[in-house]
Amino acid sequence: MSEMHADALVFFGASGDLAFKQIFPALQALVQRGRLDMPVIGVAKSGWSLEQLVDRARASLVAHGGVDEAAFAKLVSMLRYVDGDYRDPTTYAQVGAALGAAQYPLAYLAIPPSLFAVVAEGMAGLPSGSRTRIVVEKPFGRDLASARELNAIIHRSFPETSVFRIDHYLGKEPVQNLLYFRFANSFLEPIWNRNYVESVQITMAESFGVAGRGTFYEEVGAIRDVIQNHLLQVTALIAMEAPATNTAESIRDAKIALFKSMRTLDPENVVCGQYQGYRDEAGVAPDSQVETFAAVRLFIDNWRWADVPFYIRAGKCLPMTGTEVLAVLRYPPHDLFDRAEAHEPNTLRFHLSPDVYIALGARGKRAGEAMAGEEVDLIARDQQGDEMMPYERLLGDALRGDTTLFARQDNVEEAWRVVDPVLGDRPATFPYPPGSWGPPAASSIAPEGGWRMPRSQQQEIAYDDDQVLDQPISADVAALEAK
Repeated sequence: MSEMHADALVFFGASGDLAFKQIFPALQALVQRGRLDMPVIGVAKSGWSLEQLVDRARASLVAHGGVDEAAFAKLVSMLRYVDGDYRDPTTYAQVGAALGAAQYPLAYLAIPPSLFAVVAEGMAGLPSGSRTRIVVEKPFGRDLASARELNAIIHRSFPETSVFRIDHYLGKEPVQNLLYFRFANSFLEPIWNRNYVESVQITMAESFGVAGRGTFYEEVGAIRDVIQNHLLQVTALIAMEAPATNTAESIRDAKIALFKSMRTLDPENVVCGQYQGYRDEAGVAPDSQVETFAAVRLFIDNWRWADVPFYIRAGKCLPMTGTEVLAVLRYPPHDLFDRAEAHEPNTLRFHLSPDVYIALGARGKRAGEAMAGEEVDLIARDQQGDEMMPYERLLGDALRGDTTLFARQDNVEEAWRVVDPVLGDRPATFPYPPGSWGPPAASSIAPEGGWRMPRSQQQEIAYDDDQVLDQPISADVAALEAK
């Protein structure tokens, strides 16, 4: 962690969608907690005034949780606005004037990646340039080559210690709990390896489509959008070795060791799909082959996980919205009681959203004279307290100089290396109906017993193994989604 707390925040893209949806609510929350008391300078090329920026901030808060008038008044007192072209040197002269006596500014780049280098060079040219830190939004590159090029460009102006690559998914409380749960408890370690774990499944399901973001999605697709970053980061948290210490660099060192052990994806272990109706979205090509669903089978070639398949899938227009990690354990070496009947193996389930819980799927004796069993779930659920929004946590960490939840250069490049072969030479994209679990072709890389469905603690939803790929959305799931 840096010893110097930032004394000013400059966010580029102040008039943009990300600022409206995430940054203004996070800034108000930081003020409420007493963690933000410095100049906050919004920069954009919108022809706005400061009064218009204040109006935009209020509208953002009304739309995302409400206005705390006292906190908002303090935020407004700190707000500044610079209107100008990012490629114009006079814009940075205005930013420098707005910074005043600030010596350690944090620059947040909520802008397209094509402008990262321009803004980085502009900020580096200010008197405080060598003491400036920058926060860079994803996507960080489109593939391995572009990520390396972008890193080289940014490093012309800033050392790696001053670069914060943001992945808002890492700011979520349930995702952080994966790291804590693994290494704060001793009972998991003896079985958390290839001797006891048969396979691991990670599912990120969304019941909605691209929701008006067709132009954006045409540029990314499911693999770039969530698998290369969010879900490989989750894989790292559940599979990496224990870090040497609870410090940012130790945790990131443990992650890079895991990433380097990941086998590069084989196109034969990837199935892509596209929901029917995607091509009707605004901004989508009529013959688009961009995937809105992807399922991959990943292997980690190290001592702990050799030959254990990790099955990762993500998609839009699926039957429910939820994210879950499911470890399927091996059967006992000698089944004393249930040899005559088929039954599920033990499982460990980390349900990350929408509800949050950890469940051990075990077997207990069924009531009666016979020594016969049934599946039972042993559930531990957090009583959620005053949980921070991801951007509140990440912005607060960046202001303090804490890099723990941000991706380091080598981590980003290794994650791109894993998926790179299936980006240029894309696998075929299969259509699937909205409300299904993706194209039937995904069964070709499914684990033994089929894909397991994420399960809500609030309402268990049963799926037959032979229906999981084409089951239409049910009334129960629709009711759950409406809550």
